[in-house]
Amino acid sequence: MNKQKDFISKRRLCLIISACIMVVGLAMTLIFGVEMDVTFKGGTLLKYSYTGDMNASDLSSFFTAQIGESATAELSQSGDIQLINVYSTAVVESDQQVEIDKAFAEKYPDNEISLVNSNSITSKVGSLFFVKCLVATALACLFLVLFIALRFSKIGGWTAGLAAVAALAHDLLIVFFTFVIFRIPLNDNFVAVMLTILGYSLNDTIVIFDRIRENRSVLGAKANVNDVVNLSLNQSFNRTMNTSITTGIVVLTLVVVAFAWNLDSIISFALPMLFGVASGFYSSVFLCSPLWAAWTNRRLAKKEAK
Repeated sequence: MNKQKDFISKRRLCLIISACIMVVGLAMTLIFGVEMDVTFKGGTLLKYSYTGDMNASDLSSFFTAQIGESATAELSQSGDIQLINVYSTAVVESDQQVEIDKAFAEKYPDNEISLVNSNSITSKVGSLFFVKCLVATALACLFLVLFIALRFSKIGGWTAGLAAVAALAHDLLIVFFTFVIFRIPLNDNFVAVMLTILGYSLNDTIVIFDRIRENRSVLGAKANVNDVVNLSLNQSFNRTMNTSITTGIVVLTLVVVAFAWNLDSIISFALPMLFGVASGFYSSVFLCSPLWAAWTNRRLAKKEAK
């Protein structure tokens, strides 16, 4: 028979590790700041494909003159396609866009310039969109608390819901810190990863709470809470770990391919997703259930004291 792992005894160490990660992440955020994509902060992003050789400094000067405000051009590559990414805080209207494209093609006739993508958003619209995304994420967390509280009412629904949300908040912060540390601008992929991790992490948590509910029913209400949680975690550990490993392998493959082909749009999704998957496993096993056990023990102790 396999030796049972004692997860509860390691809860303080796990909380300390998570607290250290949070402190480092917040420090990095304060030091480096948060980069926002055009989608959220407004402005114009132009993307062109080209052939031959180009100079980023010359392109920045050209687009600054054409747009009438400061513009920055960066050269990148996606597979075999060479790209120019131009960003400006100014909003470029469609008529002005046509003139810029025409002047660009005339200035560099030998480079086969072609417009790949054009995105222009006012700062007000971008900020409003960002706020709506945050509200959507907050509402998702709220509904998850209600769902867990109702589903696991037999094991103290609200304590289970709050423990799950604490773990989810931990995972969302890990995703956010990944964007900050790797200097990935917050864009629509940021929201997509956040919502995906919410569902992924919650799935692991529900599996473990189901085990806890079943074991409390079998062992009785007087069974030691820590023993019930340890038993439940040991029963579900291999399943949770194998699910995270297989998901992580798929996401890691996406990351490797994206870096190999310089696919920025995939990197900005897959890399934070990889850290989110790892965090989801860690929080579900080492944070959520031990937190629930601690709160439940405290509640029972107060009840006995009365």
